[in-house]
Parts: sequence; C-alpha cells; structure tokens
Amino acid sequence: MKLRPATGLELHDLDVPDPGLLPFAAGSFDAIGPLSRADFPHRHSFYELVYVAAGSGTHVIDLAEHRIQPPTLYAVLPGQVHRWSGARQLDGWVLLFNEDFLHRHPEDLALVRALAAGPAIRPDRREHREMVGVIRELTVEHEAGLEGGLGVLQALLHVLLVRARRAARGCGASTAPRTAGHPLATRFARLIADADRTDRSVLTLARELGVSAGYLHEVVKEATGRTPARLVREQQTLEAKRLLTTTDMTIRQVSAAAGFSDPAYFCRFFRREVGRTPGEFREKAG
Repeated sequence: MKLRPATGLELHDLDVPDPGLLPFAAGSFDAIGPLSRADFPHRHSFYELVYVAAGSGTHVIDLAEHRIQPPTLYAVLPGQVHRWSGARQLDGWVLLFNEDFLHRHPEDLALVRALAAGPAIRPDRREHREMVGVIRELTVEHEAGLEGGLGVLQALLHVLLVRARRAARGCGASTAPRTAGHPLATRFARLIADADRTDRSVLTLARELGVSAGYLHEVVKEATGRTPARLVREQQTLEAKRLLTTTDMTIRQVSAAAGFSDPAYFCRFFRREVGRTPGEFREKAG
C-alpha cells in the first residue's frame, strides 16, 4: 500500500509494481505490513476484506465500534474511514482489491457492498474452517504468480464472498443487495460515495451516468426505496460526521469537503439531519 494526500484524512492506494496487473493483494497482517493494523483514522481507494483469526481490541468503521471477537470477517468499502483501537495480538489475513478485479463476477460488487453494510460476520466452526481454507488458497496463489493465476484468484474470491454471505445469513443478517439487477443504482451509489467528490447534485450525477434525472430517480427509488436526493443527503451527512470526528478540520473546511459552498447553509443542513450543529456533534463525539 502507499499513501497519497487527501482532504483531512490519509488515503491509502494499492501499489502494484506491474501496471499490467489488476490491483490485488492478499496475505497475513504481517505480510501486508504495518498499515494493515493502522491505529489512526484513514480510508482506502480500494475494497478490503479482513479476516481476524485472533486478537482483541476494537475495529472502528466509520462511526461504529466493533469489539474484536475472533473469528470475524470485516468488509471495508472505498471511502469508509476505519482504524484499529487497542488491538493486541491481531492475527489473520487481509485481502485488498479494486473494482476491476471483480469483472468476471460482477455480482460480487453488490455482494461485498452488502456485506459491508451489515454487521461484522462471525462464522461458526465449520464456516471458519471453510473460509480459512479458501483464504489460504488465495494467499498461496497470489504469492506463486503462476500462469492463469488471475482467473484462479477471481474464482476463489467469488467462493469466499458466497461463503461469507451464507455465514452472514446464518447469523441472522440480511445480505441481499438491494441494487442487484440495477447496475445504474449501483453506479450511482459508487459515485456519491467517492470521498473526493464535492458536486453531488442529482442533475450532475445523472449527466455523468448518461441518463435523465427522472429516470435516475425512478431506478434508484425502485432499487433502494429512497430517492437519489435522499441518498445524497445521507452521504453528505456521513462524510461530514467522518471529518468532524476524525480530523481537526474547521467547520468551513468540512462544509466544503462535504459539498457545500456556504458554511452557514451547511450548519443548517447538518442540524436538520442530525439534530445538532456540527460543533455540538464534534464536542459530543469527542
């Protein structure tokens, strides 16, 4: 992994030495490096699956604190802010990949996003053995770099995600991706979640997606039960909460990063959505 500047928070990229390879990395916490155990708030430009086989402490993803209870699988999406707090003897595996890596199994994109939206996955004993077996195969295949390895890695990741979905259902969590079968709604969700984006107007997003605002509204509402405008407001609120709780950016800077040109309007918006002013929220969260 490598770092590149980001507004208020470190942004981690995958560093792939061969530009002809699709970004993917797999290995133990030690093999991936110290950033895999980072105790400071940061986010990624890629997807991350973390399988914790041993250890204690807390894994903080956005505003949610997850007490580490091995074995546990976490899914972290691009743009989400996470860190490890008080982690001790953390052991397991980390899988890092970008969206292009999923092109042979495009349904996996909606699945990994659904896994990230639900609670952390705690497999039972049998599921643990099966998932660890697949992860070990993934890491060995990745390290070997043999001919045809890319297809094997993509197939194994697909198997892991399917088994994670089964384990999540066994825990009573719903992992049915509501945007499955609606690629436009999935693309819309990815656009508004881009941490570098400040213009999240529905009209601009519809133009980028090559559709009318009316058609976008229809598809997204059908897929998610919420309007595009509602989803944009929720994403802006989430981004503001992330920055208020994990950075020392001023309210004006947070306002701009969340896509508001007028800090006063941002404060009114935030109070309407959250019930507190940005300053009150930051003080309460601190």
